[in-house]
This record gives sequence, C-alpha cells and structure tokens, in this order.
Amino acid sequence: MRRRRLFWPAFAVPGVAWLALLFVVPLYVVLSLAFGTVDPIFRSPEPTWLPWQWDPSQFQYVFGHLVGEDGFLGPPILRTIGFVLLASAMCLVIAYPVAYFVSRFGGRRKGLYLALLVAPFWISYMMRMLAWVNLLQTDGLFNKALGLGGLFQVDVNWLGGQPVTVVLGLVYGYVPYMILPLYAGLDRIDQNVLEAARDLGASRWSTFLRVTLPMSKAAVVASILLVTLPMVGDYFTNDLLSASPSTAMFGNLINNAVQVPSQVGQGAAFLVIMLVVLLAPMVYYVRFTARGEGETV
Repeated sequence: MRRRRLFWPAFAVPGVAWLALLFVVPLYVVLSLAFGTVDPIFRSPEPTWLPWQWDPSQFQYVFGHLVGEDGFLGPPILRTIGFVLLASAMCLVIAYPVAYFVSRFGGRRKGLYLALLVAPFWISYMMRMLAWVNLLQTDGLFNKALGLGGLFQVDVNWLGGQPVTVVLGLVYGYVPYMILPLYAGLDRIDQNVLEAARDLGASRWSTFLRVTLPMSKAAVVASILLVTLPMVGDYFTNDLLSASPSTAMFGNLINNAVQVPSQVGQGAAFLVIMLVVLLAPMVYYVRFTARGEGETV
C-alpha cells in the first residue's frame, strides 16, 4: 500500500527538482542580495545567506525614494503601469479579432494561419526591434510614408524619447503571445452552442456578446496575464526605441541598478517588489479559473 501511494507522486520528482533548481534557488540568491549589504571598501554586493541576519536597508532606500523630493523611483513605476495597460489593451484589440477569425473561419487553412502566427517566434526579439529602429529613423520609411514619398518634409524624431514609440514597440513585440492563447480558447467553444443561439433567434452580434465572449473570458484573462507580466519587467524595448530617462520603465530601473556593483542590492530589491506585485494578478487568475471550473462542474 505504501508503494502504491508513492508510485504516482514519484512522477512529480523530476519537475519538483527542476523547479527548485531554476526557480527556488535563484529566488533565494536574489533575496540574499536584496537583504544583503555592500562592502565598505570595494563597494561590491555581499549577500546574506542566513535569513535571521537579513538587513532591510535596501528596501528602506527604495521605499524612501518613491515619492517626495527624492522620489525619482515613483515616475518610472507609474509610467510602467500606464504603458503596460495601454499596450495590453491594444494587443487585445488586435489579437482577439485575429484569433476569432482563425478559429471560426479558418477552415482547412487553420494550420497555415497558425504557422503564420507562430512565424514571429522564429525571429529573435532583438531583430524585430532593430527592424523598428530602421523604420522609425528620421530618414526612415515611416517618415517618408507620412511625407507621401517626399512630397512633404517630415522629420519626426520617433526614437528620441517618444512614449508612443515605446508603447507601439511593446504591442508589436508581444501581440503574438496573445493571439495563440486566445485562439486556443475560442477554438474549444462548441460550435453547436453557437448554432443553438442562432436557432433561438439571436443575431450574430448578440451571439457573440452573450455566448462567445463569456465563454472566452478565461482565455482573455490568460492571454492578458501572459503579455502583461513580461511587459512589466521589459527594459530592452525602451533601450532600443527610446533610451531616454523620460520613458524609463520599471525594468530599466532593475537593469541600470545591476550594472553598478554597489547598486546590485537595490536591483534585487526592485525585483522582489515586482515579484510581490505580480503575484496579485496571478492569484486572481488561479481563483478565476478555479471558480470557472466549479461553475462548469
């Protein structure tokens, strides 16, 4: 009986070991740096491995510079929230119709459409952003298109700290990650349910609002989280498309801090704070899916 009880849990041992190696151990290293100290002579980070010796001074520094006269950390955090919300909403507006079309009207070409949707994943994120850099230069194709091929002189510096450029870059970089989960959720909807709604007199628009949209809520929430969470820590998009302090995001704070040895602890504190903040939407998603499964049962 004991062997039977241990048989199926034993299959989880490789996954648990992998999770401990790639998540728990690095997280503990980050915590040790965040609650560590700085060498007074060499100004290098000194992690504190024993939890009862942890020093919260790095967090006190971070929270002390959020607001007020020395609050230089507050604006990037608020800017990140605004950029991420706007970019996520634009991704949803673009991705939902695409996923809906492929799932409902793709027919025999669904495989082809899915291959085209997955194709951007085969190109590195850096190369896709560099393509935007070439397009948005003052003498690039975007300004030439606005000037109707040279009929008007357009010299907009899109790469000089424009918030709209950063937001559009986030949308362009992350919208494929939203299309696929939306397609998976919409494709699982039973077509007989939609046909039943039409047979009962509902119009196409009413069927979408009362049947399709409610049944795809879980996919919408999952896709938003899948896009929003990496956007919060993104720094590469802003560095390539702006590189201006006026558009710096939370990820840029972390990246700038870890590049200075004496500020590695502050970067670790930023990372821990971001992790704690991002736990809230993850908990909401878990409770949302659990509630949805309970209602289905």
